[in-house]
Amino acid sequence: MDFGLAGRTVLVTGATRGIGNATARAFAAEGARVAIGYGSDRAAAQALAEELGAADDRALAVRYRLGEPDSPDRAVAEVEERWGGVDVLVANAMMPGALRPRGARFEDHDPAEWAPFVEQNTVGTLRTVQLVLPAMRRRGWGRVVLVSSVVARLGKPGREYYGTVKSGLHGFARSLVWDLHGTGVLVNLVSPGLTLTPEVRAALPEDLRAGERAVTPSGALNRPEDVAAAALFLGSAANGNITGEELVVAGGR
Repeated sequence: MDFGLAGRTVLVTGATRGIGNATARAFAAEGARVAIGYGSDRAAAQALAEELGAADDRALAVRYRLGEPDSPDRAVAEVEERWGGVDVLVANAMMPGALRPRGARFEDHDPAEWAPFVEQNTVGTLRTVQLVLPAMRRRGWGRVVLVSSVVARLGKPGREYYGTVKSGLHGFARSLVWDLHGTGVLVNLVSPGLTLTPEVRAALPEDLRAGERAVTPSGALNRPEDVAAAALFLGSAANGNITGEELVVAGGR
């Protein structure tokens, strides 16, 4: 399959670990130039950029942090100055936080503790999409892949705020596709289920993983590479006419 990514520029946000890291690697393997968006771990981003071809101008580490209003503007501007614009955006970054305290009722949780989480993640992602669209429109080609979660559809105890942010991406995508009518720019979502990132492996004991596998039709939990493969397809020329859709990567859940 020809993904048509040779010479294309891809910005992957939240690219130093887990799904973002695997996604950056997947696009680089197909010949794309990859901008590696990082929030705080500059050393990890630089190391990944070097591995993916920074010396040959094939990779670039760019600081990108949701919650800092000007950060998306600076990151996209840096990529545009270096490579002329973003062809593919994989919006994977997410600020952590806003878990409802164990045992606390939803109505008792102070908005000061969760409202910034909802605002920063939502506004930052939408702003980033705004910034990459002009170049895509000019070129008559572009791909936007928003990383959501099965939590948007299935829910999860204590994750009301996370679910709100991820669900919002669905309404955003379904509406944005109409504004992009006839432009050659396609917008889609990837919704992973439980994914065995290093953080999840460290935090989730094997007995709990076994329980998750038992209720997953495929009998397997995601690897980051499984989610990256879905993002790669939706963000490539192999996706010729899929837009406003959700691709669930959750083993049948």
